[in-house]
Amino acid sequence: MDTGSGRIGIIDIGSNSIRLVVYSGPERVPAVLFNEKVMAGLGRGLSQNGAIDPEAMERALAALARFRLLADQIGVAQLRTVATAAVREASNGHLLLDRLVALGFAPELLSGDEEAQMAGYGVISAMPEADGIVGDLGGGSLELVRVADGKVHERASFPLGVLRIAALRAKRPGMIDREVGRMLEKAGWEHKCAGQPFYLVGGSWRSLARLDMHLSDYALPIVHNYAMSPESAQRLVRVLAHIAPKKLREMGGLSSSRIPNLSDAAHLLAALVKQLDPTSLVVSANGLREGLLFESLPQRVRAQDPLICAAREMGAQLGRYSEHGDVLDRWIAPLFEGESAADQRLRHAASLLADIGWRAHPEFRAERGLEMALHGNWSGIDARGRGLLAHALYVNFGGTGCEAVVTQLCSAEDLARAERWGLALRLGQRLSAGVAIGLESSRIMIDDVRIRLELEPEQASLYGESVDRRLRALALAMGRNVELVVLQ
Repeated sequence: MDTGSGRIGIIDIGSNSIRLVVYSGPERVPAVLFNEKVMAGLGRGLSQNGAIDPEAMERALAALARFRLLADQIGVAQLRTVATAAVREASNGHLLLDRLVALGFAPELLSGDEEAQMAGYGVISAMPEADGIVGDLGGGSLELVRVADGKVHERASFPLGVLRIAALRAKRPGMIDREVGRMLEKAGWEHKCAGQPFYLVGGSWRSLARLDMHLSDYALPIVHNYAMSPESAQRLVRVLAHIAPKKLREMGGLSSSRIPNLSDAAHLLAALVKQLDPTSLVVSANGLREGLLFESLPQRVRAQDPLICAAREMGAQLGRYSEHGDVLDRWIAPLFEGESAADQRLRHAASLLADIGWRAHPEFRAERGLEMALHGNWSGIDARGRGLLAHALYVNFGGTGCEAVVTQLCSAEDLARAERWGLALRLGQRLSAGVAIGLESSRIMIDDVRIRLELEPEQASLYGESVDRRLRALALAMGRNVELVVLQ
């Protein structure tokens, strides 16, 4: 499925919810144009009679008919419809698929292995460096996937969907721990995550993470890439045992449709932590749908860095000159030799975004850069990275001091580094007015004593008072003197 060739849509028919997402834009980082879910609950009756409840089926078909019409009206060029555990396991699942065909769909029934593989690809699409186990919790099943080196490895599907957990817990105390242990041991997954992160995929676990963020008074209201300690799972079990549903509904960001299953999801997570022994719990907003997109891409596109792709696209949309970000990054790079590859990457993203505030009101350009970095829909970046990017852009656009939220995400050393990035970007922007030629005909270097700016003779007039002020501000931040050289 190629987002570069038009709008594409994915309909995901899950055991708990049915969702339509429409994408458009760059293949590696497509933007979401539309997103709607309906909690049809197709898997709720499976544990009793093995069939989809007729009322749930009609609710699902009504939602799918709406989605079909919306996709046509939005102009979706490619529509992929996939069904997972509930339809796969229900004795009457074929009836739903037949009716979908009559509605004009071409439904695909994913096997447990395929579902697991797509969940793994979904995490890799957003976290290319992911190295651990992915756990994709749906209503009817739990998929576990080993990911490393940008690839999906071993995978397994277990009948441990969130809609099944209540029945297990009701049998007797400790039943969920025993069943999870038995299933994982039989499949060879016991302690499979030792020394590695456990990546959480699925709406129920995202809701648990939002609850943990609330309890921790976390500074950044973005669940993707949020990391919890393994002990958080048992803490959430205890909290949910003593908190009323009404209190949960009053918390921002918690879906009311997920609240009834939160305790079951927490018990399952706690049981999995005991058996898998992970180092941390990391939330991924990307899952099966994003995995379907990623799996269809050519290898050359998969290999692209999602953060850099997204920053370049945003810079091209909101900046003045689309080529300037890459040129600016190369221009300031000599000032920061010796930085880690991870920090070089963040600095590159900041360079690509260094012009996005130009069309904002002059009084709010710094805030625009800060907000875009902190709250933008970025992949391949954690909370520290967002903080570094935010402070660099804030300084680049003339912001002074440091916003409180950023100080909670970054160390003092990080903030000093980001300030130097921002001042270097600010200098390059002022020297060149955002046009590549001003940077391509100049050079900036640093040694133990000075920052040296070299200009070609025909560009010497670019060095005005405002450029001098910005060069001296950068030199002060880096503990250096200033040297200006006009080449002969």
